[in-house]
Amino acid sequence: MDMSTPKADDIEAVRTVFETIKDFAPEDQQRILRWVAEKVKLPQPFTSLSQVAHSPQSSSGGVLPTSPHAGGSTLAGGRDIKTFIDEKKPRNDVQFAAAVAYYYRFESPQSERKEAINKEDLQEAARKAKRERFTNPLQTLNNAHNLGLLDRASEKATFCINSVGENLVAMTLPDGAAPAKASKKKTGKAAVKKAAAKKAQPQKAAKKQAKRG
Repeated sequence: MDMSTPKADDIEAVRTVFETIKDFAPEDQQRILRWVAEKVKLPQPFTSLSQVAHSPQSSSGGVLPTSPHAGGSTLAGGRDIKTFIDEKKPRNDVQFAAAVAYYYRFESPQSERKEAINKEDLQEAARKAKRERFTNPLQTLNNAHNLGLLDRASEKATFCINSVGENLVAMTLPDGAAPAKASKKKTGKAAVKKAAAKKAQPQKAAKKQAKRG
């Protein structure tokens, strides 16, 4: 028996995980554990907090948590998609597609919840969120997939949110990046300054050569 490699201690592993995530909010803890399960290619073992709220055990005296999101609605009830999209403020079509997939998997009322979305779901979400309708919603879903925000689901032409998309929607949106106009203006000034410096280089070289002569 090879004694050089110490045996993995599952109790110590549990203790390490607990110490790492204990200070996170329950929803964040669930997301972290779900991502870990995905990374090591385990079946997703976690019941959503909304499902816990509906379970028989929840009526035996336990206090149910309320949603940590803005709006004050309970996790059991979910929120309407327009409220969710208005909060997340996706800046382009692929971000919107990721937000819609996230909403239907984790945030929608229990009766509307689904693991994957299709082009009809995306188009209907655009209507409910008061956004311009898509010319080709399937192409938008494919674009979101190609950018790594969505995975292809088991049924044809359906897509589900993955850990990258979850991170975008849950942790990054709404995006606080500088407006595009401000970025272009700054870049333009930098380009002019660089061009002026480049133009001055031959003149400086000529002056040095003249002095030497």
